[in-house]
Amino acid sequence: MYLNYFGLTDNPFSIAPNPDYLYMSPRHKEALAHLTFGLRESGGFVMLTGEVGTGKTTVSRKLLQQLPDNTQVAMILNPTLSALELLATVCDELGIAYDADKASLKYFTDRILAKLADNHQAGVNTVLMIDEAQHLMPEVLEQLRLLTNLETNREKLLKVVLIGQPELQQLLKRNELRQLAQRITARYHLLPLTAPEVSSYVAHRLSVANGDISIFSPQALKAIHQITGGIPRVINLLCDRALTLSFTKQHAVVKKPIFLAAAEQILGDDVVSQRIQSQRKWMLGTAFVLALLVGFGIGRLYV
Repeated sequence: MYLNYFGLTDNPFSIAPNPDYLYMSPRHKEALAHLTFGLRESGGFVMLTGEVGTGKTTVSRKLLQQLPDNTQVAMILNPTLSALELLATVCDELGIAYDADKASLKYFTDRILAKLADNHQAGVNTVLMIDEAQHLMPEVLEQLRLLTNLETNREKLLKVVLIGQPELQQLLKRNELRQLAQRITARYHLLPLTAPEVSSYVAHRLSVANGDISIFSPQALKAIHQITGGIPRVINLLCDRALTLSFTKQHAVVKKPIFLAAAEQILGDDVVSQRIQSQRKWMLGTAFVLALLVGFGIGRLYV
């Protein structure tokens, strides 16, 4: 709708996972480095956590691109499975033939372990990546740990990447999962973007679509961070709506009031109002502390 009006060649804020728009902030790069290091170590598990929409999928896709060619990856996107269903899914992902009539934990485990041994013999690394891992049941996680028991003198034959929301951290603190928690060789919690990173994120996506950061006013860019909290997925939703509103009103630049109106349409008046009030309280608190420090400094001059 607004592409021609703003001179854009594509929708810069689509929530579709288009690799052309991949923005690796310093935080995402650090997360990727942790996971890459963990997979190179001898342990069996690496873990990436973060709030919804912070870019965990972005990091995982980049990780997949950087894995060596001699790597076979099994990807599980829906982990709400029983232990038996999980093992069957792993078999499907790794191309392991099995007889469904013989289905049992031992049968599937034996088939998978044989595949891991064959891959190792052929010089192939095996990686199991599980998204939304906070939904895994404790008994399923324990079954995963048992799969990583197969090892050589130097390394585990199966590396497992767990990707999930912060609840995953709490799940792994359970006493019955302490053995698995001790096998995590690298973990990283992905935080939202900072204010400067939000501006860079918006500028990057606009530039890919042949646009320019000047489409958003400086005040609007500050509001983007304030209202979205630096969550990339929310930034995309609100910026897309703000561009649409600016187009309908025939404004050449997205200004702060337009962005706030877009935010109210997507998030609701109460949420936007609450976040604005929180920001004001933070600013007043900061000003109060600074005033105390200045007063203390001036007072010392007269002592």
